[in-house]
Amino acid sequence: MTKHTIAPKRWWYIIPIIFITYSLAYLDRANFSFASAAGINEDLGITKGMSSLLGALFFLGYFFFQIPGAVYAERRSVKKLVFWCLILWGLCASLTGVVSNIPMLAAIRFTLGVVEAAVMPAMLIYISNWFTKSERSRANTFLILGNPVTVLWMSVVSGYLINAFGWREMFIIEGLPAVLWAVCWWFLVQDKPSQASWLSEEEKAALQEQLRKEQEGIKAVRNYREAFKSRNVIILCMQYFAWSIGVYGFVLWLPSILRNGTEMGMVEAGWLSAVPYLAATIAMIVVSWASDRMQNRKLFVWPLLLIGALAFLGSWLVGSSNFWLSYSLLVIAGAAMYAPYGPFFAIIPEMLPRNVAGGAMALINSMGALGSFVGSWIVGYLNGATGSPAASYIFMGVALLVAVFLTLIVKPAENKRSPSPGRTARHA
Repeated sequence: MTKHTIAPKRWWYIIPIIFITYSLAYLDRANFSFASAAGINEDLGITKGMSSLLGALFFLGYFFFQIPGAVYAERRSVKKLVFWCLILWGLCASLTGVVSNIPMLAAIRFTLGVVEAAVMPAMLIYISNWFTKSERSRANTFLILGNPVTVLWMSVVSGYLINAFGWREMFIIEGLPAVLWAVCWWFLVQDKPSQASWLSEEEKAALQEQLRKEQEGIKAVRNYREAFKSRNVIILCMQYFAWSIGVYGFVLWLPSILRNGTEMGMVEAGWLSAVPYLAATIAMIVVSWASDRMQNRKLFVWPLLLIGALAFLGSWLVGSSNFWLSYSLLVIAGAAMYAPYGPFFAIIPEMLPRNVAGGAMALINSMGALGSFVGSWIVGYLNGATGSPAASYIFMGVALLVAVFLTLIVKPAENKRSPSPGRTARHA
């Protein structure tokens, strides 16, 4: 049981840092949805088709720079990389509030994607350096909780900021915290446990030994090329692409979908947009705990994505005739789509050795970014072209069904040593 009790202070020290960092990243990418619902299109003369492309441009920049960022984080320093990313994305986010034309907005959205690209894989690498296999799903979840928790409070705060000042001031105000947090990050973070002054020598040695033992059981992979060609990595790339279509179509366009469904102001839309993320937060914590307890990752991914798909399709079937039932199904869909993140990102470090796991997670996350680009663009386009969110619900629901199928065909981890009796194939 030692591995469960090594340096419990890690949770209190590291988790708040990674949570705040990813929260700020998510704040500065998702608040565009509120500007879209609050008048940025009319102020800059943006058509509905162009609006969906601008919302999606972030993910195009995000897609291209995932792997270079992960390689730097894996081989050099997570601390230095994230420090500069925090400063740059905070400045880009605030600059969005002073744009005066479409090309300027497009350039800033793309650049924001570039400078945020390294954050997710870098933070997953950071977690794998500090937390053991039996802890990783929960640690990943506390990182990714920065996503729904941020949208939860951002939905309310952004609604009030826009109502009180306007969309420009919202961008400027919400971009500044990332720059301020960069200073805190620099003084608080160490790349490896061996560098931490707040751990005893005994705690450092115990943690390093446990992490080393876990690597012994994983089949060796020589390089990134070999890792990227593996069957499971390819399937997980396709799975995360399809999954992200649903997630980011939902995140970027929920406020607009709600305002289309019934007459409401930005404050009301903000409060209603927050509810799915509250449900998602609770679901993510419960699911990650159960996944670490049972050490079965797939079992906590595909059933939830199936629930999300069915909820989207159910919301489409209900239609605008019953707004509150349709909205309740969207809450279920949002919670079900977010809940599996912790177990999902625990799969790769359990399948691949440390020398390639970070790059593989970056590749998978980059395909998720491409799915996010496709999802946010097409959902925005469908909403504008049809004047109704119905087609969007079908599109996102079908994408999640594809993700369910792909999750089911991922094979269990192939280890160097034979698994213990009774534990065969439980770790995928």
